[in-house]
Amino acid sequence: MNETINALSLEGAAKHTQKRKLPEESMGRYRTFLALTMGFCFLLVDGFFWNGPSAGLTAAVFAWYALVLAWIGWGAAARRSGRVLWLSNLFLAATMALGSNWYFRVWNLLALAVLIPVHMMAASAGRPWWDPWMVGERYRLLLQGLFGNLWAAFAAAVPGKPAEGKERRTMSVVLGLCGAVALVSVLLPVLVSADALFSASLEKLNESVRLLHFSDALQRLFWALVLTPFVFGLLYGMAHPRLLCPAAEKKSLRMDPLGFVLALAAVDGLYLAFLAVQSAGLFGGPEYLAGRGISYAEWARSGFFQMVGVTVVNLSLMLAALCLSQREGRDWTVLQALCAALAGESLVLLGSAAWRMTLYVSAYGLSFKRCMTYWGMGMMALFLLAGLQKARRPDFRFCRWAFPLALAGWLAINCVPVDYLVARNQVDRYLSGESANVSVLYLAEGLSFDTLSQLERLDGERRISDYDGSRQGGAKNLTLAELLEQRRIAAGHQCTNWRTWSLSACLAAGR
Repeated sequence: MNETINALSLEGAAKHTQKRKLPEESMGRYRTFLALTMGFCFLLVDGFFWNGPSAGLTAAVFAWYALVLAWIGWGAAARRSGRVLWLSNLFLAATMALGSNWYFRVWNLLALAVLIPVHMMAASAGRPWWDPWMVGERYRLLLQGLFGNLWAAFAAAVPGKPAEGKERRTMSVVLGLCGAVALVSVLLPVLVSADALFSASLEKLNESVRLLHFSDALQRLFWALVLTPFVFGLLYGMAHPRLLCPAAEKKSLRMDPLGFVLALAAVDGLYLAFLAVQSAGLFGGPEYLAGRGISYAEWARSGFFQMVGVTVVNLSLMLAALCLSQREGRDWTVLQALCAALAGESLVLLGSAAWRMTLYVSAYGLSFKRCMTYWGMGMMALFLLAGLQKARRPDFRFCRWAFPLALAGWLAINCVPVDYLVARNQVDRYLSGESANVSVLYLAEGLSFDTLSQLERLDGERRISDYDGSRQGGAKNLTLAELLEQRRIAAGHQCTNWRTWSLSACLAAGR
């Protein structure tokens, strides 16, 4: 943390009775960072709020970390966990400009909304990163930084030491200008639509000065000005961390393990019976199922999503029993054995779900949802193995391993070209004769631009309904070549704006 930022006493900032002000000798630097913060807020509004999770968000996240680096130095990356989160957040932000899958963009946006506050508030947090309650603590610190230091931006904006009454007058000027910008930017488009003569007059003026675009820029500038005091206060709070008031230390809640023993025994018995029936279906084959009046295809394509969900419930039950039970006596030993049995049964359930999913994929091919289900089953298997270790060694910190596993797994799946693999699988199956249809509309419009290179392997002169027999009634009356051309035009349109540019769209458009 640089010397200029340290000039403010933490003790003085913590006292509510003392008048809060910035040191005069550092005022120039604070004003410089206030201007940089305003520029960042404009970039955030212009690149993200107006365009959603795309390359604009990539630029905003990189600009945020550059601002933090200039403000407080490498303090946010002093620990190894801080360096990992720093690189992870930059990678997740970069995916917005690399890929064009909307699902990944939204999920990565949610991940960044969690990981950036967890990372930035680490200096003020009292709980370690592996404590599951640290997320709530760091979000409280985030709110404290956003709303508890609003005075800092106004103190930096007021030049010198204001004379009596001048501070209030300066604030009136700032608020008046913000109100003027907001009113003009809102009322100008309304007046343009209300009067044809006024609209025609402005249209000629707009050809030379781009007045309507200027009005749109005013709106973005207004919201940037609104955000600036909050973001500047957050940066100020990060540079001068103050811990939350420590909560009273509570004793860990420990219950008699007998209740969990009874519940786990019932659940283990239920899963044992379920797995016995599953084994008969898995190893008995179509003949056994036909004797029971069940179609093998119907049995294979149902149930895997439910079984993945059941394993989540099992893991939660197992962790609750191990964390809340008294760790002594024979009941505790029995509880450990039952938890281990539940983890083992859950792993078998996942294996059964993966088997049935594979049977389903061999019949119908891959889809984005099925690929993500495979990924989810793999992650749940890792979490169950960690839970099994928790049952064997009660002092084992489950979250200390689960959190890095979850982050590493999510970063890994972001590196996999899922849409490309799905399209390749579907097209290969169609060309080899394994499948009579290929979901052209789903691949071209439901997924990202990465699928277009594989769809080009098909005959472009045939109509979409010829490929996708299940959608003949509602399919567009287009040839595949026309559909692909529409998607390339859409990709090229995204590449014309830096806020929506992506490498995936650029490659699809041939640029």
